[in-house]
Amino acid sequence: MQDSSSLSEEQREAAIALFENGWGAKAAATSLGVRSKPVIRIHNLWRVRGGTALVTKSTHRQFTFEFKLAAVRRFQAGESQVALAKELELSSPDLVKKWARIYRNEGEDGLRPKVRGRPISPPKAPTEPESELQRLRRENEHLRAEVAFLGKVNALRDEEQR
Repeated sequence: MQDSSSLSEEQREAAIALFENGWGAKAAATSLGVRSKPVIRIHNLWRVRGGTALVTKSTHRQFTFEFKLAAVRRFQAGESQVALAKELELSSPDLVKKWARIYRNEGEDGLRPKVRGRPISPPKAPTEPESELQRLRRENEHLRAEVAFLGKVNALRDEEQR
């Protein structure tokens, strides 16, 4: 289960025990004296995974475009998100709902894998070649800075020796 849940481990375990005794999510939340939203989340997980709802599943599983599209089409055809999540071994039934929302808003392209990381910057356009005069001025400026730096280093060394 998620560490970010507002319920303690004991409250989560008590909620699972109530679900297994036939209680619904809202009734269990009322009985435990907690907000209903986190209990509803646990109830949805319990409906998919049963007594193992509190066992953490890997969140780094990658799904192919075809897998997501097939799940969304089955959901739109009328299958329940809980049944799909159980059959497809998803970590949460909310994944199916999320994919359906993305499909509705962005179409098939929204379900395609996204390129990770920073976009590659285009190569710099070649600039005009630097004239010899510009190159010499730049080199002269660099040498002046170097001489000034070395002069300061020598002055500091002289002060230390005194």
